[in-house]
Amino acid sequence: MELTTTDVLTARLPALREFGYWMRRYRRIWRGTVVISVANPLLFLAALGGGLGKLVDANHSGHLAGTPYLDFLAPGLLAASAMQNGFVEGAFPVFQSSRSRGNYPAAAATSMRPGDILAGHLLFVAFRVLFSGLLFLAVVVAFGVVGPARALLAAGPVLLTGMAFAAPLMAWAVRVDRQSRLNGLYRFVVMPLYMFSGTFFPVGQLPHWLRAVAACTPLYQGVALTRSAALGGGGAGAAAVHTCYLLALTAAGVWAASRSYTRRLNS
Repeated sequence: MELTTTDVLTARLPALREFGYWMRRYRRIWRGTVVISVANPLLFLAALGGGLGKLVDANHSGHLAGTPYLDFLAPGLLAASAMQNGFVEGAFPVFQSSRSRGNYPAAAATSMRPGDILAGHLLFVAFRVLFSGLLFLAVVVAFGVVGPARALLAAGPVLLTGMAFAAPLMAWAVRVDRQSRLNGLYRFVVMPLYMFSGTFFPVGQLPHWLRAVAACTPLYQGVALTRSAALGGGGAGAAAVHTCYLLALTAAGVWAASRSYTRRLNS
């Protein structure tokens, strides 16, 4: 039987076998995720940008520095969506896969090492975050918020924001013993970040002490970087700080995950 290029690559790169497993699973549900990735931004932008935004623009809010509310909102929602996708893909599937009958123990029983399993799953999570982000960006372009060139510039910050959440979550979720802990994290950490990291309104409107807290969160850094890429402005220095923050968090998450996966799958 003749081997394809994909067969040769997966044989030589075990991580691609794990990636292929997740892609085969995704082929069964991709239509539903596409609908969600397009419908959610449509609803948010139409309701908040087109509805509430008209009221905000009519009152000439000084907090937006002359930026139309729809233009301000769209990049924030884009970054917040990347955070949510990073959480959804990096938490629950990892928890389920690490159970005794999950994918991870089955893969670990082969020649694949824990690092291969982690790398393959990380690659799939990156694909999901980027793919959903590109669909969201297509909606933003359709609304006329940004042009195609600016939308492509924003794709990098979207991916970085999602992975800055996913990698540390994967390091933790592989060791979690109860799903309720993941639900609690989403309710008490992810949702407050969604509301108070500059997505819907500038953090300058928060109390002074809360502004400093918000500025230290990864979603604030992702929102600021995505908004800068999509709308321009912000300065190269600030963009570099945001980028380094998200890269450092992603790298720390990958390092911690490599240790957690090794301990979990070799035990």
